[in-house]
Amino acid sequence: MLYWALIFLVVAVFAGFMGFGGIAGTAAGLAQILFFVFIVLLVASLLMHLVRGGRR
Repeated sequence: MLYWALIFLVVAVFAGFMGFGGIAGTAAGLAQILFFVFIVLLVASLLMHLVRGGRR
């Protein structure tokens, strides 16, 4: 998921550089959403790891 967030970020930067504001805004929005979903899933995974007691 972080990979896709980075891809959309690169697309947004490139589109902004080329002057395509609408595409750049959409790609940046998608990158931001994917990044926050990644962070939420990371925190949930870390909490589950701590609750289960680490290694099994």
